[in-house]
Amino acid sequence: MPAAAAPAAAAPTNDYVAMAQLRFSASRGDKAAAETLRATIKQQEMAPLYAAVCEQLGWPQDAALLSSMEAANAAELAKLDEAIAECNKNEGETEIREAYLAKAEFYVRIGENAKAHAALEETFSKTVAIGLRLDLLLTKLRVGFFFDDLKLVKATIDRAKALLDTGGDWERRNRLKVYEALFLLMVRDFKKSSSLFLDSIATFTATELLPYNQFILYAVTASVVALPRADLKKKVIEAPEILQVIDEIPHLKGLVNGLYDCQYRTLMQSLVDIMDTLKADRHFAPHARYYWREVRVLAYTQFLESYRSVALASMATTFGFSAAFLDSELSGFISGGRLSCSIDKVGGIVSSTRPDTKNAQYQACIKQGDLLLNRVQKLSRVVNL
Repeated sequence: MPAAAAPAAAAPTNDYVAMAQLRFSASRGDKAAAETLRATIKQQEMAPLYAAVCEQLGWPQDAALLSSMEAANAAELAKLDEAIAECNKNEGETEIREAYLAKAEFYVRIGENAKAHAALEETFSKTVAIGLRLDLLLTKLRVGFFFDDLKLVKATIDRAKALLDTGGDWERRNRLKVYEALFLLMVRDFKKSSSLFLDSIATFTATELLPYNQFILYAVTASVVALPRADLKKKVIEAPEILQVIDEIPHLKGLVNGLYDCQYRTLMQSLVDIMDTLKADRHFAPHARYYWREVRVLAYTQFLESYRSVALASMATTFGFSAAFLDSELSGFISGGRLSCSIDKVGGIVSSTRPDTKNAQYQACIKQGDLLLNRVQKLSRVVNL
C-alpha cells in the first residue's frame, strides 16, 4: 500500500472524512454513529456544525451546550483576529499569511461552511506559491465534499486544474485526480471516475480524503460497470496494488472475478453481499440501486452473447435463481430496452435477438443527413437575406 502523505496545509479537515460518514450513518438511524458524532462535535466545540446537524437530523438542540461552544469559539476567534492584527502591524508576508491560514483552519474545524470558504479565499489572495495555493483549493474541496456542495466542488476542481497548468508538482496533481474521481463518482460518471481512480492507484497519497481501502473499493466497483472485459483483467484483476488489499474488502474479489470468469452464481451472491457496504457508504449510497441494476444487466448481456438460445431453467441455475424470478427480471429489462432477447414462455426458452448493427448505422446516417440538410437550408435562407 502506498505510504500516507505528510499532512498538507489546513490538515484539520482530515476529521471530515470520519465525521461526514458518521453524519450519514446517523441520518439512516444508526444510534451508535449519532452518539459518536455528538461526542466529537462536543469535544471539538463545533458550534456551527452542531446547529446544522440538529436541524438536519432533527436532534433536540441543547441550548446550554450550544451557548458554551459558541462562547469558546468566540474567544478563540478573538485571539486569531488579534494575531492577524499584530502580524499586519509588525510581521512580514509569510507571517501574515500564516495568521490568516490559522483563522481559515479554525472556521473549517468548527464546521462554519460559508465563513470557512471566505477565509480560505482571503488566505488564497495572500498566497503566492502555487503549491500552497493548491493546498488551499484542496481544503476547499474537502469542505465542499463534507457539505455535499457539488456545484462548488466542480468549480474548485476547474480552478485547481487551471492552476496546475501554470505549474505545480506531481504529488498535488495526483491528489487532485483522486478528488476529481470522487466527484465524478458522486455525479454517477463511472467511466471517467474509474479511469482517474485507476490512474491514481500507483501514486495514491490522498489519505486526507479517502482511506486506501475505500479508494480501492471505489476504483474496482466503478471499473466493473465501466471497463471492457479485456481492460478489466489488465487494469483491475491483475493490478498488483489491488491484489494487495482486495481480500481485505469483503465480497469485492467475488464481484470482479465472478464477472470476468463467468461465474455468475458467485457474481450475483457477491453483488447481494456488497450492496450492504455500498448502501452504507455516503458517496455511493445514492447510486446503489442504479449499480445493482447495471451489474445485473451486464451479467445477463455477457451470458446471452454466448448463446443463440438457452433454456430458461438452465440459465436460472447458472445464476442461482428460480426460473420464475429470472423470467420476471429478464422481462423487465427486455421491456425497458436493456436486453436484446426474447422469452418463449411456453417452451421455456430465452432467445438472443442481436441488434442489426449495419441497419442501425444506416438509420443513424439517414438521421444525421436529414439534420445536416435542415441546417444547410436554414443557413441558405440567412445568406439569401
